[in-house]
Amino acid sequence: MLDTPDALAERGADVLAGALRDAIAGRGRATLAVSGGRTPGAMLAALARREVAWELVHVLQVDERIAPDGHPERNLLLLRRSLLDRLAGPAPELHAMPVTAADPDDAAARYADLLVALVGAPPVLDVVQLGMGPDGHTASLVPDDPVLDLTDREVAVTQAYQGRRRLTCTFPLLARARQRVWLVSGAAKAPALARVHAGDRSLPAARLPLQDSHWLLDRAAAAELDRPRAPMPEEERP
Repeated sequence: MLDTPDALAERGADVLAGALRDAIAGRGRATLAVSGGRTPGAMLAALARREVAWELVHVLQVDERIAPDGHPERNLLLLRRSLLDRLAGPAPELHAMPVTAADPDDAAARYADLLVALVGAPPVLDVVQLGMGPDGHTASLVPDDPVLDLTDREVAVTQAYQGRRRLTCTFPLLARARQRVWLVSGAAKAPALARVHAGDRSLPAARLPLQDSHWLLDRAAAAELDRPRAPMPEEERP
């Protein structure tokens, strides 16, 4: 648990940089998939200051809004401004989700094919950075979206959420990653986070295994994790 969002960002950068260096040492290159949302920006900026052989890193997107190039809601804009534009030396190879394509389903299939070409079938990514929303969503896997139940594809198109459809990596791909690094900040997420860690699978984030996951939380987000809970009614006990 970290005291402030700034401390969370610095610790997240340390964890990601270490995981990338380990992947490069073990396999000669590394794959990093980055989520959107507000929380990762400061962490990505801190990551740009870490020592990593970026020329051996492939950077991918966990999810992306279907919006024109340069649109302020695009996760790619944050990724470029916070990480790629701040690197002083060699840059990683960026694989942006093709969300401007005319056919979103074809775009999702092409991104899945890219993953297979990059790391084999089924694709196993080295490091996936994830966040969580106050409703318990992660990536663009949001409550009640049919995409939650897909098991036959790595990338899919969501229904509209907060006004936009999105391309998102699916649970099978995220669960297969060698390491998941969760970055969760803010009091608004505390109730959902407690439910996720209690195993409440009605929240999308709880559908990913806790093992092979590194949870980085600030104090506000973690506020309800140790709070005593009412016992389960006797008739609901196993």
